Amino acid sequence: MPTYPPTPVTFVKGEGTLLYDENGRRYLDFLSGLAVTGLGHCHPVVAAAIADQARTLVHVSNLFGNTVGPEVAATLDRLLGGGGRVFLANSGAEANECAIKLARRWAGPGRFVVVSAYGSFHGRTLATLHATGQPEKHEPYQPLPEGFRHVAWNDAAALEKAASGDDVAAVILEPVQGEGGVNPATAEYFGAVRRLCDERGLLFIVDEVQTGLGRTGRWFGFQHLDVVPDVVTMAKALGNGVPIGACWATEEAAAAFRTGDHATTFGGQPFATAAARAVLSVMQEEDVPSRARAAGDRLRKGLEAIPAVADVRGLGLLLAARLDGVDAKEAAAQALDAGLVVNPVSPTALRFAPSLLVSDEEIDEALGIVAEVLA
Repeated sequence: MPTYPPTPVTFVKGEGTLLYDENGRRYLDFLSGLAVTGLGHCHPVVAAAIADQARTLVHVSNLFGNTVGPEVAATLDRLLGGGGRVFLANSGAEANECAIKLARRWAGPGRFVVVSAYGSFHGRTLATLHATGQPEKHEPYQPLPEGFRHVAWNDAAALEKAASGDDVAAVILEPVQGEGGVNPATAEYFGAVRRLCDERGLLFIVDEVQTGLGRTGRWFGFQHLDVVPDVVTMAKALGNGVPIGACWATEEAAAAFRTGDHATTFGGQPFATAAARAVLSVMQEEDVPSRARAAGDRLRKGLEAIPAVADVRGLGLLLAARLDGVDAKEAAAQALDAGLVVNPVSPTALRFAPSLLVSDEEIDEALGIVAEVLA
C-alpha cells in the first residue's frame, strides 16, 4: 500500500555499522533503522541465538509457559531498579497501548484521560496516535478515541492545568522527544511531573521506546532526570531488529490488571525473547550506556565543529544537528548519495542514532561526510 514514499536505495546486507545496497555499495548507517539495531546489523551473538531458537521452539502462545520470556522480563526489571512486572508485546505502539489500558484499569471508572506533550510520538494505533502530540497526524483519522489532552513540552504549569480534572488517569512523556525533533526534557520538568502525579494519584508513564536500553548514555533516559516512573515502555533496540516491545510497571500499578484484561498472540514468544535475551546479554557485557556516552561526546563535538551546524541537542547517541540555512531533507539526501544514512527529523535538523558499538573511526568518517555535504 502507498503508505511510504519511494525508497531511494534498497539494502540487501548489513554488518555492524555498515549497510550494502543491491549494487554492492557500502554505507555507514547512522540511523540504525530508527534506533533499532543498537548492536549493529547481524551481531553474531544475536544471530546465533535467533538461529538456535528457530530450530528449537518458535511459538506456543501465552496459554502455556516458556522459559525465555521470564528471563527477559527479570532482566528488564533489574535494569529498571526492580520491584515491577513486565508485559511483553510486539512493538512500541503495543507497549504504549498496554500502558494506556493499565492506567485506565488502575484509575477506575470515570478516570480515563491521559495527558501528553505536543511534539511527542507514541505510536500509530488509533489510541497511541491520539496520545501523540502531532495534530496534523490526527486529522485523516477522526474521530479518534477520546481521553487524550496535549500540552506544551517542558511546561510544568501547562501540564498541571491539563491534569487538574477528576477524569485524569495518567501522564505519558518521553525523556527525549525522538520523532518530535530530539528534544530532551529537563530534570526540573520531570521532577515537577513526578510530584504532580504523586499529589493527584496519577500514573507517570515514561515512553522509552526510542531512548531505552543505553541509547542516551544511561540504561533508560529517565535515569538522567532523577525520577522513578510508575510505568516504562520500550521496544526498538530490545530485539535488535526482531519485533518485540515491553511495558514495565511497578508491582502496585501492575496489580490493577486481572487475568484476561490484556493479551497478545505473539508477545513473549520464545523466538522474539531469545533475540532480546541475547541483546540484553551483549548490552550488559559491552556496557553500552558507557559506550554511548563516550561515542556521543565524540560525535557531538565533531558536529559542533562544522560551520553549518548551529547547535546539537540530545543525549548519548541520540543527537540532532540543527542546520544553519540548510534544508535538512536535501542534506540527508546528499549524505545518502555520499554513503551515510541519517534522516531529517525536522525541516532544519538531521538525526544521528548510530549503533551503540560504533567505532571512533566510523564516527570520524561520518563527520567527514557531513562536513563535506554541508559545505
